[in-house]
Formats: sequence, structure tokens, C-alpha cells
Amino acid sequence: QVQLVESGGGSVQAGGSLRLSCAASGLTYSLTCMGWFRQAPGKEREGVAVAYSGGGSTYYADSVKGRFTISQDNAKNTLYLQMNSLKPEDTAMYYCATAAFCASGVTPIQALRAARYNYWGQGTQVTVSS
Repeated sequence: QVQLVESGGGSVQAGGSLRLSCAASGLTYSLTCMGWFRQAPGKEREGVAVAYSGGGSTYYADSVKGRFTISQDNAKNTLYLQMNSLKPEDTAMYYCATAAFCASGVTPIQALRAARYNYWGQGTQVTVSS
């Protein structure tokens, strides 16, 4: 089993920054894709950013490109999401996720689909005020 614990959420004003962390434990040696997803009240969970460690590929939702950066520290089994230039529409619960099997050769849309991931953290709240 894989356990994921997110941290780093909080409340900021528009234009501010936050860095989310996701500590993974358990069968982490087999993890090749990890990502961040978010869900706002009344909305579906959406992919924000995903990283494939094998080929070093990263995928971003169009809404966060140029503002968010996903990174990994494999030695610490930790995934990060640096969020800059935050906007009120970024307000959501942010979840870290990974999968037991990560197919290669996926398209960005496929990589960002929440249904592909079967291990999830409890989430960390991000609130951006205008």
C-alpha cells in the first residue's frame, strides 16, 4: 500500500505563492507517475500537474501553465507543487495522487485524468482571496 500525505496549503491573496508537498510512503519504489489534482465545491476533480519520473515528462492543465511547477525529490519520496501568481479561481482542495501502474506514451489529457490514479492523499486546502 502507498500512503500520501499533503501539506503546505493555506490562505493567500491573489498574486501570492504557496508550495505544496506530498510525502509518499509504502511501496514507493514502484511509483513512476505522481500528480496534483484539485476539487472546488460543486465541481469535478481536475488534474493540475502530473510528473512521470521514468522519462522526466511533466503535464500541466492549461489553466496553470506558466504559474505552477511540479517537481520531485526521489531521495525524500516527496512531490512538490510550486504555485505562483495565484488567482481566486485556484481556490480548491488539492490532492496528491499516484497509480500502481503508469502507462507510457500517454497524452497530456490522459495523464491528467483523475480516474487513472488509485492512491490518494487526504488533501490540503488552498484559498486565494481577491
